[in-house]
Amino acid sequence: MNNKEKRLKKNNHNKSSQNRRSFGQWLFFIAIALFVILILRFSYIAIGGTVEHINLSSQARRLYTDNKVLKAQRGSILDASGQPIAEDTSTYSVYAVLNKNQVGANKKPLYVTDKKKTAKVLAKYLPISEKKALAALNPTNENTFQVEFGTAGKNISVATKEKIESYKLTGINFIQSEARLYPNGTFASNLIGITSQATKKDSDITQLKGVMGIESAFNNKLTGTDGQRSIQKDKFGYQLPSSQEEKSAVNGQNIYTTLDTRLQTLLESEMTKVQDQVHAKSMTATLMNAKTGAILATSQRPTFNPTTKSGINKAWSNSLVQDTFEPGSTMKVFTAAAAIDSGHFNAKEKYKSGTYTIGNQVVPDWQTSGWGLITYEEGFARSSNVSMAHLERKMGAKTWKKYINRFNFLKSTDSGLAGEASGSMQFTYPIDQADTAFGQGIDVTDMQMLQGFTAIANNGKMVKPQYIKKVVDTDTGKVTDEMKTENLGKPVKSSTAKKVRKLMEDVVYKSYGIGQDFKIPGYKVAAKTGTAQVVGSGGTYLNGNDSYLYSVVGMVPASNPKYIMYITMKQPTLPATKTATQLLNEIFSPVMKQALGENNSTAKNQVSGKVKIANMVGEASDTAVKDLGKQNIAATVMGTGSTVTQQSPVTGTEMLAGQRVILLTSGQMKMPNLSGWSRNDVLKLTDLVGLEAKFSGTGFVKSQSIKSGTIVQNGQTLTVKLKQK
Repeated sequence: MNNKEKRLKKNNHNKSSQNRRSFGQWLFFIAIALFVILILRFSYIAIGGTVEHINLSSQARRLYTDNKVLKAQRGSILDASGQPIAEDTSTYSVYAVLNKNQVGANKKPLYVTDKKKTAKVLAKYLPISEKKALAALNPTNENTFQVEFGTAGKNISVATKEKIESYKLTGINFIQSEARLYPNGTFASNLIGITSQATKKDSDITQLKGVMGIESAFNNKLTGTDGQRSIQKDKFGYQLPSSQEEKSAVNGQNIYTTLDTRLQTLLESEMTKVQDQVHAKSMTATLMNAKTGAILATSQRPTFNPTTKSGINKAWSNSLVQDTFEPGSTMKVFTAAAAIDSGHFNAKEKYKSGTYTIGNQVVPDWQTSGWGLITYEEGFARSSNVSMAHLERKMGAKTWKKYINRFNFLKSTDSGLAGEASGSMQFTYPIDQADTAFGQGIDVTDMQMLQGFTAIANNGKMVKPQYIKKVVDTDTGKVTDEMKTENLGKPVKSSTAKKVRKLMEDVVYKSYGIGQDFKIPGYKVAAKTGTAQVVGSGGTYLNGNDSYLYSVVGMVPASNPKYIMYITMKQPTLPATKTATQLLNEIFSPVMKQALGENNSTAKNQVSGKVKIANMVGEASDTAVKDLGKQNIAATVMGTGSTVTQQSPVTGTEMLAGQRVILLTSGQMKMPNLSGWSRNDVLKLTDLVGLEAKFSGTGFVKSQSIKSGTIVQNGQTLTVKLKQK
């Protein structure tokens, strides 16, 4: 190797060494840079605890934490004695798994293996044909994982679920959801209202929400607050010791209404009987405690069954506060009161009945030929429009309007129910002003009329109608709100109210009175009937026999009324054999007698028919309660089981509407609230569950020695104090 080659080789070696050093330096610096970046990144993560806006600590907790929502129970709606009207329950939706890859332990199939048998069973217990069920189980897409069965597969009761499960069908599963049970069926449905499923804000959790009636008006009180249970787990899924954290659910509050179940069930029964005869466009009836304003029973037609929703499409409004109407002659109660109170009523003064001309308009009596010269007190008993028009002219429009305002017409009663109407009035011209004196040209609500009537019943003192007795915290039992009689002032003097009631007695007991159908043996009745023309869609009054709103208000006993009942019947088709007052009395008489007598001996004299009790043994308890409710028979279930094992009274027993059946199931029994029960009903209960009964006093249950909700033990002694209401 010559020198030149040696130098070249040396230069190449030096150059390679230099390149390696340079590469090594760069690699070192890159490694240092990467190391610094990693240190900075880990420092950032360690300090900030987030990656891509995800909190690592929270994410780790989620991975190793099992969170479970503890559902709060919606409060119940109950009658005045604590019997449930609306309460929480569970319903189920069914679905079928078809994917054959779904297998369990020992390769047990978790999919539908016998489609024909499955379709047959589902068709037996669900409202779906076997053909449709089989078609659902054989979808066109062979890769379908699971199928549902439409509305037929939803809202399934516990009893139906258990019957389907008894066949041990593979691949059939159920999803539980909240539901609302209305055990009495059609029972003041428009006042009580209904619920629907609603998704909570910023969540996929659903809960029941009231959409009408008390369910809506008191939704905030009825709705509870869900709780949560958190359990920390290790990487193998085992719970870590002392790692459970729990925030308890707060259940909704219970709403006790003023409704009396016996009176309400009887009212529903009588309303249905009359409606079946006349097919009225609408009907309302309300019984109220005259002294306190407590609504004891209220119903309307059309109405609906809140459990099945049958009829709800025609009954969305609550007629008690939302529907306005021209009241007709029941308004004469207030006209007479205003005339007497203002010194413009002379009972013995005579006027010419038949017609009365105001300007170029004529006010006619219902019998346009009139009854000749009659007194104003006779004119009231005959329901003369002319007498009222004369009284309005004597008072003057200004004075008459002052009394309309005193009785709180044309303003809301502040019931708390949604959509309450205030009413309206045509009062511009003399004929308008006269018309209002006999209930035409003024729109009112049932609640306004009931409120005004209390002033006449209470010797001038007007009280507010109320439908809530109390609100109770379900967890503590503490009463958080309680009804107090609300005095709204004195629209008229005490002497005025007494004179008006005497005029109302004449309507029932004078030979010329047109309310003689409303007599009740043993009691004096003060009443006023009404017949008002109905305004058509074109704004003019309709003509024809079926174009009227018939009504009656009754106060009993007349000398010191305990109860007020107000009934309206709009555009009925009257049968040839009965008058409107006779039909109204078919509702008024039995319900008022029940309220006055408050015992079964009085009920036996009522015109309502008897019901033969069917065999409920072997039936699902919730189904039995619904079936009895449809017959207006109250039912109390003892035990936590789902199937009725015994009943009292036994099959075939004849009962009257409003009476009670005790249904026994398996499982733990808790003492119900017996407040308001009869002695006979208590004996049914004690005989069936094996308790000794001791009574003191007469009437209905005032107190009980075994508290409501206490677990009942066979052989215990139940001491009950009775008291007349």
